Amino acid sequence: MIIAGRVVSTQGVESGQIRIEGEQIAEVGPRLGRADVEFGDDCLIFAGMGDIHIHARDDPSGKEAYKEDFSTAAAAALNGGVVHVADMPNNSAAPIDDASYRAKQELVDRRRVPIHITLYAGIGPNKHPLSFAVPYKVYMGPSVGDLYFTSLEELDRTLAQYRGANVSFHCEDPVLLEAHRGEPTHERRRPPACEISATRFALEMIEKYELRGKLCHYSVGEGLRLIRDARRRGLAVTCEVTPHHLFFDETQITEANRGRMQMNPPLRGPSDRAVLLEALRNGELDYLATDHAPHTLAEKQGAKRPSGQPHLDTYGPFVTWLLVERGFTPERIAAVCCDNPGQFVNPYAGGLKFGRIAPGYTASLTVLNLSRPTKVTRENLKTKCGWSPFEGLTFPGSVEAVFVRGKQTTPGERGA
Repeated sequence: MIIAGRVVSTQGVESGQIRIEGEQIAEVGPRLGRADVEFGDDCLIFAGMGDIHIHARDDPSGKEAYKEDFSTAAAAALNGGVVHVADMPNNSAAPIDDASYRAKQELVDRRRVPIHITLYAGIGPNKHPLSFAVPYKVYMGPSVGDLYFTSLEELDRTLAQYRGANVSFHCEDPVLLEAHRGEPTHERRRPPACEISATRFALEMIEKYELRGKLCHYSVGEGLRLIRDARRRGLAVTCEVTPHHLFFDETQITEANRGRMQMNPPLRGPSDRAVLLEALRNGELDYLATDHAPHTLAEKQGAKRPSGQPHLDTYGPFVTWLLVERGFTPERIAAVCCDNPGQFVNPYAGGLKFGRIAPGYTASLTVLNLSRPTKVTRENLKTKCGWSPFEGLTFPGSVEAVFVRGKQTTPGERGA
């Protein structure tokens, strides 16, 4: 198969062709032959986009699969132009050792999903590393689930066993969270100081134990200074940002939408949002990662209000907002949505290679149309939770096509 159009890499945009043999890209060049599929100038062809931070609620216990299983998460991902995801471990049956991790992996395999799913293992108090290489996630303070630490000293003692590992941090200081638990709103119970303090500690742990560290869903502009300083010292640390922290801020929270707008860390002020957008543009932030949390509307509007929003279905349309309305270059989108996520998951992808349009890489592609708007409605969502914080909004572009391991997905699979 030969695909033709405007091909995007981190180096630029060029009109060209991609020749696919089986599941791999065989050749990329200007004139490879007669095209089987050709995309017009309104479209951009990216390496398949990856979301390295999602929460499918599927695990061997089956307790939360009413929210999202791996099959519906995969359908939502393809609907949003995403060809691989990485699933977080804070399930009812958390993958924290060899046996529980393999049980969750076997569940993924049984689902026979079309996309690749990387699983994080959890790090909890008094836990030990797995016997094989995986990415890990550590919750520094209480969030959704019970896989978290209550003191930073306890976390330090545990991380000593994970030297050199790939560890992602949810940065909220458990001591400061406890100190603010009596505040009247979710935003004041989890103030910026919690994230900044935890960032400082996470960077210390990354340096002390030579971790390949990643900071998840960053939300506070002030904390970026700490990350910049750490990188100048040679620390191997990367950083995510979510669509909700780029699009919304706390001024948009009302009593009517408070449950739907609750997440950890919470929405911040307009100045934080502006700083995060600029940091994603200039390279200080490394990944657009959704923190997709498919809680039902009944749960979000109930008394307990679990934190998080669903975002897989709208990944690609949101990216067109960055491109068209926020002035991001295609090259920068290729870095934060394709190349960097691919580098993160490739060591755990079983021989698949994501993130670049180059010979030897997996033939998974995301094609965005910048001239065909997408209005977000419940009817065009594939996530089992059935809602989106963007409902009623129109993004300037859409997902034109998705190729997974050399095969174009059908409209039904993408929700078109």
